[in-house]
Amino acid sequence: EEIVLPRRKTWDKLAVLQALASTVKRDPTAAHYMFQDDPFLMPRNAANSRLFSLSKESGRNAAKYIIKQFPQYFDKTLAEPNVPCLMPEFLTPQIEGLSEEALKERIHLRRVKDSVSLFDQLIQAGTPVSLETTNSLLDLLCFYGDGESTPEEEQEGKEDLEEPEVNSSEQKAPKRQFQRGSQENNNAERIFKIMPERNAHSYCTMIRGMVKHGASAKAYDVYIDLLNERHKADVHTFNALITAVPYLKDRFLERWELAKVFLNHMAEQGVQPNLLTFNALLKTLRRCGGVGRSMSLLVIKEMEALDIEPSLATYDHLLFIFYRGVDLHPSGIISEVLDDVEKRSFTPQDPDDANFFITAMQACCDLKDIKLAYRLNKAMEKGDNWKFLDMDRLNTYWSKFFSLLCMLEQIDVVLKWYKEMSPSLFYPTPKNILDLLQALDAANHLEGIPSVWEDMKQLGFNRRQDLLEELLSLMSREQHPEEVR
Repeated sequence: EEIVLPRRKTWDKLAVLQALASTVKRDPTAAHYMFQDDPFLMPRNAANSRLFSLSKESGRNAAKYIIKQFPQYFDKTLAEPNVPCLMPEFLTPQIEGLSEEALKERIHLRRVKDSVSLFDQLIQAGTPVSLETTNSLLDLLCFYGDGESTPEEEQEGKEDLEEPEVNSSEQKAPKRQFQRGSQENNNAERIFKIMPERNAHSYCTMIRGMVKHGASAKAYDVYIDLLNERHKADVHTFNALITAVPYLKDRFLERWELAKVFLNHMAEQGVQPNLLTFNALLKTLRRCGGVGRSMSLLVIKEMEALDIEPSLATYDHLLFIFYRGVDLHPSGIISEVLDDVEKRSFTPQDPDDANFFITAMQACCDLKDIKLAYRLNKAMEKGDNWKFLDMDRLNTYWSKFFSLLCMLEQIDVVLKWYKEMSPSLFYPTPKNILDLLQALDAANHLEGIPSVWEDMKQLGFNRRQDLLEELLSLMSREQHPEEVR
């Protein structure tokens, strides 16, 4: 009899830990794992949770700063065994003197000011710097600006790019959104102007850097210069230009026309669009009023024709276009979106991916559709989708979900979710407590008031006037049984 050997299965390095973790259920009474498992050190509300998590990260950054500034005091390796990837990086330049190799090293170490200073010294000394090295310096400057690089750039707050809802495609935006501009005559522009020769990479880097740092009009001018020099832009440059369209035109229809111009240029230059191209286009359509609604579905169909799978950011922009505003569309579009999201486990592909679940939950709240909210929550918990929600987004997501539960679900279901979610998943906001009190009132379940009062004291809400008035009105409404009193 022939023996058939099974194919060898390659296990992930974390397979054993993942299997063990799957056997342990979440403790609904415990705080987030990042906090100390001590009743006196665990945060009591959302404000404390944010403060504790930021202070912990601040301590890490302070340690990294000390090691970076004074590496000579940390020359001993005491760890056994030594894991290089967990050890601090020593970013001290090794090449001294005035040479292009020294400049390359400082660019590689992301020392912005040192790189600019050394470049200027080389130019003043009459030493030519190669085009490749100058482009690398432009890359560094256009990413960090004139500021020094940090281990982790502080994430910029999300800009509110949305216009008021208007159906007319000819409607002019009331006021162009303010965009923080880059400094005049910064080092990147100065170096770009004195370059003896420039290639397509030089122009593309400047365009992307100008868009990143808020100089969209300058970026468009550099793009025109690129075309005049008969260079071709890459897909990342076109993506940046499409993102900058709302800052270049005021009227909704003009914005769409300019976006189409960039798309036509891509076709003429043989540049294949990618996922981020369509996401940038949808992000621009968010600020195009009625034009955005009429064109966004055509963009999705074009993605399907090119066999490009949407990311969560794609759906985030689509839901925002159709469900932000006074006139809500029926739940057909969000249902189709959830049909696809439920089938997949997503990986990060766009910085805006993380906004999808909050946008979708807000749409469920606006539609007052609890079934859609349950479907969305199930999709969020599938695979690694939950990783898209950081602490702040997670708290916002569960807060919206809980408010919807209080509005539409039976009181027993509401209390069950409340016990499972707080404080392990989120810290109730004052609005959540108010919604819970109103749900108890609607269900005539006033025996739950004492436990809610205990939670209010723990959360620090026992002095809020609106909650106290609601609580006292429930307590004084009628004669309560002895156990409730």
